[in-house]
Amino acid sequence: MLKLVGAVLVLGAGTLAGFYQAQQFAARPRQLRELILALQRLETEISYGFTPLPDALERIGVSLREPLKSLLASAALYMRPDYGLSAQDSIRKALGEYWKRTSMKSAEREVLEQLSGVLGTSDRQDQIKHIALAVGQLKHEEAAARDDQVKYEKMSKSLGLLIGALIVILIF
Repeated sequence: MLKLVGAVLVLGAGTLAGFYQAQQFAARPRQLRELILALQRLETEISYGFTPLPDALERIGVSLREPLKSLLASAALYMRPDYGLSAQDSIRKALGEYWKRTSMKSAEREVLEQLSGVLGTSDRQDQIKHIALAVGQLKHEEAAARDDQVKYEKMSKSLGLLIGALIVILIF
């Protein structure tokens, strides 16, 4: 009886691990789409709204889902006079705190870190140009993420179950 319970637990753990990995493949394109929309809103705020960067990030972050909501709110907070960090330092610090909560990869982080060096330090037109460039790069990454989702989401679910079954067979 104890062996049966152990086998069920191992099989369940493998299946859950597979479903978790599949969820990560599904979440990455959604988070990239949200990030692209947030950057497009930031571009609008900079070009038409003349909104200070911390206020714009805070306003944009309110409409997003976690973890991007916390990432932008944290970056905006670090730009406030209480902390006094530059836009680049604020965004990098927020990325350091919240990046592990996202499903995104290092390529997207590099895009955001490169963009952070321009925000708040150059004129409006240059910032708009760099945001558009970042959006283009993120759209490319989103397409790759959608391809990965199609290729690997179902496979991850099946593989988790099969690895759990293999472990049960090998143990018992």
